[in-house]
Amino acid sequence: MANKLVLIDGNSITYRAFFALPLLNNDKGVYTNAVYGFTTMLLRILEEQKPTHLLVAFDAGKTTFRHSTYKEYKGGRQKTPPELSEQFPLVKELLDAFHIRHYQLDQYEADDIIGTLAQQGKKEDWEVAVISGDKDMLQLVSDKVTVNVTKKGISEVEAYTPAYLLDKMEISPEQIIDLKALMGDSSDNIPGVPGVGEKTATKLLKQYETLENLYEHLDEVSGKKLLENLTNHKNDAFMSKELATINCDSPIEITLNDLTYTGYANQNVAALFKELGFQSLLTRIGSDDVESEVSSQALEDISYTIVDHVTADMFSGQEALNIEMISDSYHTAPIEGIGIVNQENAYFIPTEVAANSEAFRAWAEDEKQEKVVFDAKKSLVSLLNKGIHVKGMKFDVLLASYLLDPSENNHDIPAIGHRMGLQSVLYDEEVYGKGAKLKVPEQAILADHVVRKAKVLLDLQGKMAELLRENQLYELLKELEMPLALILGEMEHTGVRVDKSRLEDMGTDLKRRLDEIETEIYEVAGETFNLNSPKQLGPILFEKLGLPVIKKTKTGYSTAADVLEQLANEHEIIPKILLYRQLGKLQSTYIEGLLKVVDQQTSKIHTRYNQALTQTGRLSSIDPNLQNIPIRLEEGRKIRQAFVPAEKDWIMFAADYSQIELRVLAHIANDEKLIAAFNNGLDIHTQTAMDVFHVEAEEVTSNMRRQAKAVNFGIVYGISDYGLSQNLGITRKEAKKFIDRYLDSYPGVKAYMDDIVQEAKQLGYVTTLMNRRRYLPDITSRNFNLRSFAERTAMNTPIQGTAADIIKKAMIDLYEKLKEEKLSARMLLQVHDELIIEAPKEELDKLIEIVPAMMENTVELSVPLKAEYAYGDSWYDAK
Repeated sequence: MANKLVLIDGNSITYRAFFALPLLNNDKGVYTNAVYGFTTMLLRILEEQKPTHLLVAFDAGKTTFRHSTYKEYKGGRQKTPPELSEQFPLVKELLDAFHIRHYQLDQYEADDIIGTLAQQGKKEDWEVAVISGDKDMLQLVSDKVTVNVTKKGISEVEAYTPAYLLDKMEISPEQIIDLKALMGDSSDNIPGVPGVGEKTATKLLKQYETLENLYEHLDEVSGKKLLENLTNHKNDAFMSKELATINCDSPIEITLNDLTYTGYANQNVAALFKELGFQSLLTRIGSDDVESEVSSQALEDISYTIVDHVTADMFSGQEALNIEMISDSYHTAPIEGIGIVNQENAYFIPTEVAANSEAFRAWAEDEKQEKVVFDAKKSLVSLLNKGIHVKGMKFDVLLASYLLDPSENNHDIPAIGHRMGLQSVLYDEEVYGKGAKLKVPEQAILADHVVRKAKVLLDLQGKMAELLRENQLYELLKELEMPLALILGEMEHTGVRVDKSRLEDMGTDLKRRLDEIETEIYEVAGETFNLNSPKQLGPILFEKLGLPVIKKTKTGYSTAADVLEQLANEHEIIPKILLYRQLGKLQSTYIEGLLKVVDQQTSKIHTRYNQALTQTGRLSSIDPNLQNIPIRLEEGRKIRQAFVPAEKDWIMFAADYSQIELRVLAHIANDEKLIAAFNNGLDIHTQTAMDVFHVEAEEVTSNMRRQAKAVNFGIVYGISDYGLSQNLGITRKEAKKFIDRYLDSYPGVKAYMDDIVQEAKQLGYVTTLMNRRRYLPDITSRNFNLRSFAERTAMNTPIQGTAADIIKKAMIDLYEKLKEEKLSARMLLQVHDELIIEAPKEELDKLIEIVPAMMENTVELSVPLKAEYAYGDSWYDAK
């Protein structure tokens, strides 16, 4: 096998990793972002380069032989942040765990070590790859040496060969030193020649090839100022060349044979990853062609029985239950099989065996038979579809994982297991394939996978419960999320009735309206064209009609919504186009989209609620999204007319919280003025307008109240002066004045915002009133935009998250109350702060009595919660 030498610039990659990633630390408070970034880069190098010989080179110290030539070499650099300095020893510890040689040489830089070894490798006719973030290394490029320069932080590399370098920079590798000599390098404090940038330097080198030849023909250089600078700074240019030249004959004490790389021991690396808190990287180690290779054959054997007859003695009363479905759409997807594991035994039960077994039904429906599950809601709905109402689900691994880290985007069983150190199960893709290759394997392979997943659930319960308790999240799981999951499951299974004919009529009306608007647009434009083609629309607006160009794209004029909104007052055609687009979206996304998902037998829609998705704890709705039906346009609101009760002589009843987030803000901020306003029943937007504009109540105009409302809700969402200026169509300066006046008027809110950001910086997370956590790794980022977003998130998450928790608790309280009162009424939908219920007309008085009361009294705040209700023959009428 041919030798492949990989040389990594340790300082450069570690620096880049540090500044590319937010400031992370592990549970011991040790900063790890640079180590993490370096590790991901290293794993990628091992996978892609497959080195036979490997070295990571580091700088030995601040002083090098170059300082004797120029004392100010690298003099302009800022001091290395202590958060980065303390990570270099960890990087070297990591390399030791990987069995990778690292080296530094007093008075020399990593570049010199790499240059010397690259030359040696080239002489031996080895293939050499250099990895660095420093383009100085490009002088090493040759037919045998490829220099890979990191870009976009460390997420991508650009591979420079002689041909690529010539194509990209129009110079040869040897000319890189001359380029640096002329243009200098501010990062290394190499002076170069003033006024000569990369473009000018490249032009000169294309003409004269070398620095020496340029100065021999200096009289030929055109441009008075350029000639003057070149003449006056000749010494700087030649000194800069010396400083930029990598020493490829450094007195290193290692040889190529010392760099042999044969792989790493999985257990050593895994132990360090666990110590550093790199749970997500545990899944990646061992995927290379090294001694730690993991494959399906390497999984420990697991003993289980494929069951053809369920008996009561199979169950101990404490089981893990895995209901295996390949598709996320559990309302319609088939159950591929069921895994049941307890401390003594493991079983795979084919779906039809379970569905037709009285013993399985008796166990599933017995509340006293405790079950650990993954996604209680899915488990409930999928078995309800088989006529089995599973009970006794005491622990949900999906919800536990979500509460422990809501920012994690992979909460499936194998991923959670791997993060928690359990390597005993394959990922679904490895078993089922993906995309066009997705298929259910033969029963033996399927059964093994399904049972392994159930075993992971059983093994995870204790560890996760302990972590939840440590983080004060256990009560949130047991008292809020798990009871809610079962309620949501019943709501989803029940579904909401849709009047298809009414939807179809709306579609016909919308089509007619769209045709009318289209005709009007063509009349105004003076010609017909494809209204849905930006390529055709752009020239009409910006050439024929002469509207001002706001933004251009690679293919022409931008006709995006934000551009058209800025032009709304410029020409009558713009509002028509905007309306056409809005109605077109209603037609395609909502009318046609909803008709596609109506169950043909029941005329119902069964949405799915994502309970483990948003970082604030809010529920979201998919397939279809019933929380997102637009209601700003009357045509959008009318879509709700199609949502009707499932039974004759029933009504739709809707109740929603009034200004819940502002009430939560008043409580959390403990602002006396806000609290007094809500307790006295004042209109909060009028009160804010009075405070911001310094007027009496009777002087508040509708525009003042509108602006005050925007400030109120903007504050809740951590809005910036820029965001508010966009919302209100005012200058940024005016918007800043509004916000400053607001914060002067409500000092408690100002203090809360300052305090919560400081708390987030200390803890790394914020919490809601019910202890839901949201981690904010960017809160200490050096990147202003990332840090600012994290600060706004720190301010608004406790408010939004608490509001979300309150409505979840209200749903649980209301569900229990409806059962207690033995009412037929049932909850159908949750849309943000609104609950939609269907009920017999004779239960209306009871609903009016209990629904607002349950919602208003679900928690006690320093201000009253207020719920408003309405009812009618459709969701539209219940407003």
